[in-house]
Amino acid sequence: MRLEGKSALITGAADGFGLAIARRFVAEGARVAVVDVNYEGAVSKARELGGSAIAIACDVSKSNEVADAVKKSLAEFGTLDIVVNNAGWSHRNQPLLDVDEDTLRRVYEINVFSIYHMVQAIVPHWRRTGNGGVMVNVSSTAGLRPRPGLTWYNSSKGAVSLMTKSLAVELAADKIRVCGVAPVLGTTGLLETFIGKPDTPENRKQFLSSIPLGRLCDPEDVANAVLYLSSDEAAFITGSILEVDGGRSV
Repeated sequence: MRLEGKSALITGAADGFGLAIARRFVAEGARVAVVDVNYEGAVSKARELGGSAIAIACDVSKSNEVADAVKKSLAEFGTLDIVVNNAGWSHRNQPLLDVDEDTLRRVYEINVFSIYHMVQAIVPHWRRTGNGGVMVNVSSTAGLRPRPGLTWYNSSKGAVSLMTKSLAVELAADKIRVCGVAPVLGTTGLLETFIGKPDTPENRKQFLSSIPLGRLCDPEDVANAVLYLSSDEAAFITGSILEVDGGRSV
């Protein structure tokens, strides 16, 4: 029960990494806002998680919707101790000149601007209470060791990692910790988007050859890492980007 008595808001929590994080948080005693643009999915998953979870519809690329998600979470829980910026999106793995401007803009709106919107919405609350808070941003190994085919996505996750470190330094005086996790390719709905080809045994084997531990990242791997960074066990850790990648970034 490492999060007993704490409350958390998790974006992109109706599926994939976000859902695994939500499940782990509830199991560890937290109350959780399952925030997702897919409201029906969020409602379904919150119902599965029981009375400790609520569902909130939110397009993280829109500042008013992020602010509203924070407001609704605060109204339900009274406070928010943890925010996990997990929602993300990518263009398909393809030559960089084939990615149009609208697609690039959408990648940055969801991966980068969403964190700006969340900071604007939650930091004033944390400063008012004087109790601090924890923000965990889901970055990617793509922002640490970029590979061809995902140049614009790589750059967005590089921005997430740098923002995480800069936020950690600037908000430390307010007792606000900001950390990140950098997963390698995971078993989520974006798998084929990232590899740019069908998820066949042959194509997966080719990618797995670049991961020393020899498997993809499971959502539970990310959930465990986020749990640690969000808990009091990590009270003296801020600005760190924890690589959850089976050695991919070594």
